[in-house]
Amino acid sequence: MGLKTFTIDFAELRKDPHLRNDEKYHSFLFSSDWNLFNSSSKKLIQLKDILSDDYTLFDYQEDEEYKGIPTGQTYLDEDGDIREFQPVNAENHPGRLKYKVSNDNILISSLRLAKSPALFFENKDLSEYVFSNGFYIFKVNNDWNKKFILYILRTRKLKNILDNHIYRGIGISAYKKEDLLKIKIPLIPKPKQDEIVSQIKPIEKKIKELKAQITRPQEVINKVFAREFSFDLEKFEKSKKEKFFEVDFSNISKNNLTRISSHFHHIKLNFLEEKIKDKDYWISLNTKFKLSGGKRVPKGKTFSHEQTEYYYLRPTEVNIWGIDKNNVLYITEEIYNQLKRYKIKTGEFCISIVGTLGKTALIDTERLEIEDDNLILSENFIKLTPTQEINDLFYYYFFYSFIFEAQIDREYTITSIKKLGIDKWSYIKIPNVPLSSQRKIADEIKAELDKQEEIKQQIKNERNKIDEIIEKAIK
Repeated sequence: MGLKTFTIDFAELRKDPHLRNDEKYHSFLFSSDWNLFNSSSKKLIQLKDILSDDYTLFDYQEDEEYKGIPTGQTYLDEDGDIREFQPVNAENHPGRLKYKVSNDNILISSLRLAKSPALFFENKDLSEYVFSNGFYIFKVNNDWNKKFILYILRTRKLKNILDNHIYRGIGISAYKKEDLLKIKIPLIPKPKQDEIVSQIKPIEKKIKELKAQITRPQEVINKVFAREFSFDLEKFEKSKKEKFFEVDFSNISKNNLTRISSHFHHIKLNFLEEKIKDKDYWISLNTKFKLSGGKRVPKGKTFSHEQTEYYYLRPTEVNIWGIDKNNVLYITEEIYNQLKRYKIKTGEFCISIVGTLGKTALIDTERLEIEDDNLILSENFIKLTPTQEINDLFYYYFFYSFIFEAQIDREYTITSIKKLGIDKWSYIKIPNVPLSSQRKIADEIKAELDKQEEIKQQIKNERNKIDEIIEKAIK
């Protein structure tokens, strides 16, 4: 790889209070002077003159449950709608979940590669929600339409700048609020802003209608697996809410591990346990897969600041739709040579075993445009290499099903975080069905998920219409 160089006037370096020696940042600053949208208007205004800080600490009450919203991608979608929340209370909540938000606020994620950088909850009751300090929280100047500013903060162009130019660091990286607020936009009269927002309103309505047709992938998968293997899915969902457990103390002394974790003895999933005892249909996972682990980057080493041919996969980049290659980290050839025993190849599975358990990827390096030997697995995964002929999609879907979820919930241990050690995997059962049945089930699920993808593409097209209206308005 050739040496990358850039030229910068030292006077430009002084514009950054943190004196960043960072080509991607200063080349942008030098070429754009923060006129992000290349507006020809002579009347430009910085976002700092439109947005002002509005932080209010959340008042946790004893014996009350709240809905925590971290910055992670699973909690919010591209339109800023809340998809999931983290149950929290006064005694048990991460310190970062600390802010109350009102319907007047605009939030913007401080993290690189956020799904939706900007959030605005126009009519939602927010009294039970507590937000992470990973969000910047603003009020909008009265001379500006809040939704107009929201749309600006969501444009592809602004997101590209946040993700590729002004972020700092590697890995889970962020950008400074001060940099965001330097961005310039044209000074547009309020009536014109209101008119533009009115144009967008029917597009927003269409997006909501399309989103109402979306079914979560796990729901599709669970419905098919429940039917095919005669499980009562409704009973399973009800059992997940049960809080009781029991321990036979007479057996504790017989347990060589002397394991007295209440989690281990939880009985809420007994009905599922009885079914998977059937040896004709359920076999140990390690009868079809060879199990091995990943590896941590050596102590004192870090990821590459430059693009290389070698990649390092963490659970952060994995979700049910695949691997987010844009966020996969590079490693140097030196580190790769130290870790190459832990590479993962096409046709192998990896499943997260620390923190968020069960995030599964089916590796296809050709699709990822990575050399087959060049992807290293982090220590937070277990690797499954098939030892028999299988339909890989069938088992991929199974690893996202409620049947598998229930078993890893039974087996994990807790120290400071959840962990599912490699020694526990022999207790996990998988379906033992012919290849023809595997193929039939996988094809049915894939067909339904493909329909969902078509709807998502329609939603994306509608979002692009909003983007085009905003860019046209501010150019």
